[in-house]
Amino acid sequence: MSPILDDKTVEFVSRGPEQTRRIGARLGQLLKGGETLCLEGNLGAGKTVLAQGIGRGWGAANPLISPTFVLVRQHQRPAGDQMLLHVDFYRLEDSSRVWGLGLEEWLENPDVVTMIEWPERAMEILPQERLWIHLDIVGDTRRHLLITAQGDQYVELLYEFRQSAFGV
Repeated sequence: MSPILDDKTVEFVSRGPEQTRRIGARLGQLLKGGETLCLEGNLGAGKTVLAQGIGRGWGAANPLISPTFVLVRQHQRPAGDQMLLHVDFYRLEDSSRVWGLGLEEWLENPDVVTMIEWPERAMEILPQERLWIHLDIVGDTRRHLLITAQGDQYVELLYEFRQSAFGV
């Protein structure tokens, strides 16, 4: 399987959780601020594992844990003003609850990276331009990742990611 489908799409099969974290770390190292990452997939597909890698690569001071019960967890780097928001919409009964979180302000902030699990539950709040990562279970530990760039900024990010992760 070629990891590059076109300039807007990368496909990858991870052989286990640590490889998923490493691929996330490669992506996290490239985040400058202002990005929105959407992590979609069934329960157990590896969204939080990927998010942990992204947080590690981004430089979060503390390891990421699932924000399922609190909806949003904020992470800082040891130095600097940037923030990584790890958001989980799994427990949302309807998308109206999202508006009370103030998420729309964070999505517009160039110093904030926003990573959303279960984004399909509140599509109307998401920016049109984003990086969409769909994860599927393909075995006990194997996960299929389909990464799609939506918008010029994300096409460039995906290009940098391909170079970092696959050398192509």
